[in-house]
Amino acid sequence: MIKYETKMRVEYYETDAMGIVHHSNYIRYFETARTELFRSMGYSYDEMEKSGIYMPVLSVDAEFRTPAVYDEMLSVFCWVEKLKGASIELRYEVRGTESGQLHVTGSSSHGFTTPDLKPMRLKKEAPEIYEALKSAME
Repeated sequence: MIKYETKMRVEYYETDAMGIVHHSNYIRYFETARTELFRSMGYSYDEMEKSGIYMPVLSVDAEFRTPAVYDEMLSVFCWVEKLKGASIELRYEVRGTESGQLHVTGSSSHGFTTPDLKPMRLKKEAPEIYEALKSAME
């Protein structure tokens, strides 16, 4: 499987009074990594939406291991865990870039829908995207 890496620095506004990343920001980190994963495969969210393919979030979860702190460089890894006809599950790891320390693991699941949120079979409607995602799993 291909694990796509996105690097980012913890900004001051993302931390709490202790200088630790507030838990809500990890969901944002997941979204950034997911967006960059698709972009790396040649499919930006913007282009997908313009072509009528939406990916609403069905679920998201995170398990916190160790705190990330202000000004730390992070590597957020994202990969395709499961691909079904009308949905996808992605997994994430957030690690300190320099230390390699695991901070957070997580996942998100998304449906493939039309702009009016009706489920669509990605393999039928956008076979090139489906095949790129399937290849990323191998």
